[in-house]
Amino acid sequence: MSHPFGRLTVLLTAGAYLLVTLDALVVVTALPSIHADLGGTAGGLPWIINAYALTFASGIITAAALGDRLGRRRTYAVGLTLFSLASAACALAPNLGILIATRAVQGLGAAIVMPLGLTLLTAAFPAERRGAVVGIWGGVAGLGVASGPLVGGAVTEGLDWHWVFWVNVPLGLAAAVAVLRVLPETYGPRHRLDPLGMLTASGAMAALVWGVLRAPDAGWGSAEVLVALALGVVLLASFICWEAAAAASMVPMVPLTLFRSRAFAASSLTSFLMSASIFATAYITSQYFQVSRGDSPLGAGLRFLPWTMTPLLVAPMAGRLVDRVGARALAAPGLILQAVGFVWMLRAAHTHASYAAFVAPFVVAGVGISMALPAPSAAGLNAAPPELLGRAAGVLNTVQQLGQAAGVATVTVVFDAHGSLSSPAAMLSGYEPTLVTTAVVSVLGAMTAVGISRHRRTGSPVDEGPAPVEEVAEGAAA
Repeated sequence: MSHPFGRLTVLLTAGAYLLVTLDALVVVTALPSIHADLGGTAGGLPWIINAYALTFASGIITAAALGDRLGRRRTYAVGLTLFSLASAACALAPNLGILIATRAVQGLGAAIVMPLGLTLLTAAFPAERRGAVVGIWGGVAGLGVASGPLVGGAVTEGLDWHWVFWVNVPLGLAAAVAVLRVLPETYGPRHRLDPLGMLTASGAMAALVWGVLRAPDAGWGSAEVLVALALGVVLLASFICWEAAAAASMVPMVPLTLFRSRAFAASSLTSFLMSASIFATAYITSQYFQVSRGDSPLGAGLRFLPWTMTPLLVAPMAGRLVDRVGARALAAPGLILQAVGFVWMLRAAHTHASYAAFVAPFVVAGVGISMALPAPSAAGLNAAPPELLGRAAGVLNTVQQLGQAAGVATVTVVFDAHGSLSSPAAMLSGYEPTLVTTAVVSVLGAMTAVGISRHRRTGSPVDEGPAPVEEVAEGAAA
């Protein structure tokens, strides 16, 4: 059974997830105002976004391991506090360099909040109800990704760019206090920490994400990008070798036994491809509306509403269905439906149709991704034994962040090869092949979702893989 504060747990974890997801893109439409106020080079502006993404992606696995050892509730509250204080520092930054540095710290806070929020949420409910609550959590995530430019544009035009960051402070601090007062403490296995695993895992993620983020500007064949990617591969290989040989007294950062479960492996890959398709499409379509169709930042954000509002309505219902029919029964057709919506958007763009022609494909894509959003996370967590729930959440969240970075980098390369931002026509020339790319990625995600094995509602797997068991709180004491 879920603990008596189940609804409040959903509110605290989903609300915090909205904050950290929103901040990934909320500054996009505020960049011109920030540049006018703080100065700095135009080349430094993207790093207001990239610094956050870099530390976010590289810190998730380490944060999940620390939460297992030190207490998930306590560590989660620390992450919320760090995120809130870093947001205040961003609002007070006197120049671009300090803003980029504080955004990196803000990303570290987000890296703590994301996996531990998912762990606390799923630990509060039995396996047969996780699909429903993860559906709410996933719907909030989709809203945060797609509405970031809208919120940033509205706040910047209505108030000031500083308020993009100030709004996080009271919300984040209030959530931290509520978490400490209301939620029970839970722990993972009480073994010693794995400092070498933390170092190699964080280093590998940082190097890989750095290479992917720099590739569109420096070029995939540049020495900087090749060295970063090579270093990331070497560190990742070292991490895998170390984890495989970890001592019995130490719980690995990423237990490789998780990937012996077909459900977990397929869920991870589906999460990667799904995240890549959503984030990349939101990123490039926002530019299309502004450059090719002449919309303002706020106007472009408003155009997304048929897409962004759909997950709030459909994802919770899809989550409840996941508990009944299984993850792949929703994830595979949902991602196919999203691809159909993207191809339909391509036709509307190619024929220079009015905005009304985009509403239906936005809704179709929104319904599709709303069906798919809760499925991989719920299936992956249900495939993990209780003592590895935190580590499993860390892996699933890390692959989502890597998917976002890889998706944006991929569409940037495709766009640069076929178009530019120099004119509406050039923008359209690049936009069309990028939509084809994101549709293909979505179809690939549907194909991997077919591999997610079916689980009975009792939580016992039909296929191979560890049986999911409800996490039991170990008390509030450290």
